[in-house]
Amino acid sequence: MNFGAATAAADAHVIMDRALEEGINFWDTANTYGRPRAEGVTEQVIGDWFRGGAGRRDKVVLATKLYGGRGEWPNDRFLSAVNIRRACEDSLRRLGTDHIDLYQMHHIDRATPWPEIWEAMSVLRTQGKIIYVGSSNFAGWHLAQAQEAARAFGAFGLVSEQSLYNLAARTVELEVLPACLGYGLGVLPWSPLHGGLLGGVLRKEAERGRRAEGRAAEALPAMRAQIEAYEDFCADLGQEPALVGLAWLLHQPAVTAPIVGPRTLGQLEGALGSLKITLDGAALARLDSIFPGPGGPAPEAYAW
Repeated sequence: MNFGAATAAADAHVIMDRALEEGINFWDTANTYGRPRAEGVTEQVIGDWFRGGAGRRDKVVLATKLYGGRGEWPNDRFLSAVNIRRACEDSLRRLGTDHIDLYQMHHIDRATPWPEIWEAMSVLRTQGKIIYVGSSNFAGWHLAQAQEAARAFGAFGLVSEQSLYNLAARTVELEVLPACLGYGLGVLPWSPLHGGLLGGVLRKEAERGRRAEGRAAEALPAMRAQIEAYEDFCADLGQEPALVGLAWLLHQPAVTAPIVGPRTLGQLEGALGSLKITLDGAALARLDSIFPGPGGPAPEAYAW
């Protein structure tokens, strides 16, 4: 997401080279990422990196998304069959590849019927332009609706869901994660550190005068006491808060991999440290006490 926005193309190429060296092989982007927004800038940065050769494209599981757009016509955005076809062709061109491994719907489109969506996706699969289909920001019942519609249509259906999920945002534990487990979908949490809220925001504020921004700034006033307790607990563990936040996600049974969005090479290399952290039962219980979540899956979370 940061490539072509907060991170220059040349720096992004260095980050991607390093990621491959470390065995990271899943690239997630979207047709709206980069600046100007909704012009496919990030896809272009990745495509230029692929064109650098060295078998880069073959080593990467490539995921992108469609839904948003800049046009004003009815089929310039969302999930109509026309836009699915057009958006895919545009992404393929920018990415410099003949296929997308995981083509994700960035949001639910309540106006387009599922048979239309699945027919369009099935055509792309038949043409070899996409391999798998995923979703992002779907509710649990949307996942069930999508999978049952795919079954009725004879389509392959979804293989993954990308949701907002981290210690500070656990709503998906109610129904999204149970639906993913029930249907066998991979879960790809986005914003695993809640925009930096779980990355040592209070310490950075005290030591560097660096104030929270975006999602973290919005959440901090109401969660300051929790973040203070969290950062104190991480200090007791002798671990950086960002690494503990990523490690916690890696301990969750539904999670395939959290999506990290490094702006710098140092952020990428730092995130790798989370793979070395094992949280025991006591640590997980303490994190649950700081960030209680919704209380488990529905309906037991709010009923019997």
